[in-house]
Amino acid sequence: MQNGSQEDGFNLPSAAVMRPLGAEAIIVQVLISVFLYVDLLMVFTFFRKEVFHGVTRYIFFAHVLLCDCTFLVLSDVLLLLSYMRIVMPTSLCILLCAVAYNLNVATPLTLTAMSVERYVSICMPLRHAELSTPQRAAHGILLIQALASVLMLVVLASVTAVMPLAFYLSRRICSTEMLQVRRWQTNLINGVSQVYFLLMALTICFCYVRIMKVARTASGNDRSATNKGRRTVILHGLQLLLSLIQLWCPFVENAVLQIDLYMFVYWRYFDYVTFILAPRCLVPLVYGLRDETFMAALKHYALFGCRTNNKLAPVKKERVLVTRT
Repeated sequence: MQNGSQEDGFNLPSAAVMRPLGAEAIIVQVLISVFLYVDLLMVFTFFRKEVFHGVTRYIFFAHVLLCDCTFLVLSDVLLLLSYMRIVMPTSLCILLCAVAYNLNVATPLTLTAMSVERYVSICMPLRHAELSTPQRAAHGILLIQALASVLMLVVLASVTAVMPLAFYLSRRICSTEMLQVRRWQTNLINGVSQVYFLLMALTICFCYVRIMKVARTASGNDRSATNKGRRTVILHGLQLLLSLIQLWCPFVENAVLQIDLYMFVYWRYFDYVTFILAPRCLVPLVYGLRDETFMAALKHYALFGCRTNNKLAPVKKERVLVTRT
């Protein structure tokens, strides 16, 4: 299998001349820099304040931020290397792509777990203290990583089944298409992704339908509380929808690739900005900036401790409303 074959995803030879960054790549770098700054600031805030360490939703939130930061850095590196036509050892590319597959699935899985935690908090308040503990949150994160690794293992197993030894010793332009040279590989990966999509979508829909029913009943005539709860659910739903749609992106991209290479490149750019960067922008908006306690701590560190009160209000326990998230 020669280096100029179609398995590199862009049909470019390994000795392709490096090209400078274009406007699209520069825009992506600016967006990623902003998102990384906000996410890393929130991660720093979480680890600096012990009050967040014992609350399940903050633990899951920190896990999402860590996964997002790692994925943004990794995907950006692969994007730049591919855009500039820089080759790397194929074995290293496979390892990086495998980690990217894992992180890409871990975020929506964690968001689904956060939805279940909100469901328990609001619809089962008497059992919330028993079920929502730091130890159970840690076990939940291990389970999330195990489930996220299923797709990664499927990809690695399919590559091992079809690629000769010489493939792992070659140098190529790194892309996920390089790992899918047979149609059955693409169909298998898409099938596993659709199973993820279906299970998470059903779980999320169930949780939020029940939450909205309880919120509407509990709020009564308090229209302000009801509207705030509805806005929160809408933001959660939008972010989770974008995160789940990204599981469909490879399926659409592979179809576009069969039609036109240049259309595929632009479509992948659109998917990356809309369904990968955008959800990772909504994470801090939904779970960080709208939380009064977390926002107070975030302001303190964002302003380097100037003109902010270092004393945090205690984390409020939710009873039956979704007005605190």
